[in-house]
Amino acid sequence: MDYKDYYKALGLERTAAQDEIKTAFRKLARKYHPDVNKEAGAEARFKEVSEAYEVLSDPEKRAAYDQLGRDWQAGQEFRPPPGWSEGYEFSGRSFERGGGFSDFFESLFGGLDRRGERGEPPFRGEAAFRARGEDHHARILIGLRDAFTGATRQVSLHAPQVDDTGHVVLRDRTLNVQIPKGVTEGQHIRLKGQGAPGIGGAPAGDLYLEVAFKPDPLYRVDGHDLYLHLPVAPWEAALGASVRMPTPTGPIMLRIPPGSAQGRKLRVRGRGIPGAEPGDLYGVLQVALPPADTEAARKVYEEMARALPFDPRAGLGE
Repeated sequence: MDYKDYYKALGLERTAAQDEIKTAFRKLARKYHPDVNKEAGAEARFKEVSEAYEVLSDPEKRAAYDQLGRDWQAGQEFRPPPGWSEGYEFSGRSFERGGGFSDFFESLFGGLDRRGERGEPPFRGEAAFRARGEDHHARILIGLRDAFTGATRQVSLHAPQVDDTGHVVLRDRTLNVQIPKGVTEGQHIRLKGQGAPGIGGAPAGDLYLEVAFKPDPLYRVDGHDLYLHLPVAPWEAALGASVRMPTPTGPIMLRIPPGSAQGRKLRVRGRGIPGAEPGDLYGVLQVALPPADTEAARKVYEEMARALPFDPRAGLGE
């Protein structure tokens, strides 16, 4: 997937003010609109400038896009870095998904199609001048261990806004957030009244923090379950053994059944992420071969080759 330079698509510098973005889009949209321009490639160009405007006209999308744009140029291979949107605060309207946009756009903003868990409209009351504040959304990264114990963490958020000169700036704020025990990836933590302020005395919106886990050096997370690659020696897999296996709450002894093969999954019930129904921990066996780096080790392998009638490729056929 290629990186798209939205500023280049509109013929603008990265320092362009919001009014300049609007003017450039209107000019190009009139020029390439398929109802006006029947030339080959006009419709594709219209879609390109429309997608660029969808991002750059929205201060929140623009700030997130600018964060990534420092490291890529148009046409370069692109993959969003893990956790790239952490700490960026979005309002509800910024999570609307556009129609017919590129894979590049969807990779950045397609997964952010949320408007809050209650789906309530921003306006309440009898008169339009009294309006509840918009809900805001942000993604935070936490350590896996926090899901086992719960924790209070300080979270820094960046809320894009347009300043008096028409440029996008970031307003930073720091919140102390209570991470509940048993939280899972994708779960939302609601902070009441921490969204946009209300109008006319109406209440403020809420802030929804979507939880994601930082990469863990040992465990892969799948819902409430955890997976651990567990190295075992060939004789432990073949003959069976009890081996020491780490878990997030402390090591245990795990029994390896005789005749275990590479990739076998051994389940330890209830040792996953806690909850009303706690997850399980799976030890995925990885048979580790000792190196034949000494004369004695080579002789052992030579003896095995003579003594064991074993062909690992027997199932491949002729």
